Amino acid sequence: MSIVTCPKCGAKNRVDEQRASEATPKCGKCGTELPAPTAGGDGHPITITDANFASEVLQAGATPVLIDAWAAWCGPCRMIAPAIEQLAAESAGRYRVGKLNVDENQRVAGQFHIDSIPTLLIFKNGQLVDRLVGLTPKPAIAAKLMQYA
Repeated sequence: MSIVTCPKCGAKNRVDEQRASEATPKCGKCGTELPAPTAGGDGHPITITDANFASEVLQAGATPVLIDAWAAWCGPCRMIAPAIEQLAAESAGRYRVGKLNVDENQRVAGQFHIDSIPTLLIFKNGQLVDRLVGLTPKPAIAAKLMQYA
């Protein structure tokens, strides 16, 4: 069972992934078709790319989205990765967690002026609301994220 936020009204809906594969889920509040449940509802970060950035982040509605901007060669990025995984596992639908490889997705990295990594971006209602740069402890990330949840 995943929590899917309605892109129109922002209502949170429980969606059974197996039933969603057979029929399109609809919002219980406004009736709008919901996007298929994606990674992030299953306790793992979503892979954010230049291609899916708008649908996964900007159209997430009132659900905050934490993006970890990283690269494979970055030591601090590898050090913060377990905390990002844990935050995704603990989200319980309150927020979404994604990872953006800046080497492979330079358009989004450039758009948000990601000059140092790791950089953590927090979006809400399609807007960038906060940014954390550098190796940040998990409690500090969680506290910042919960300000917007």
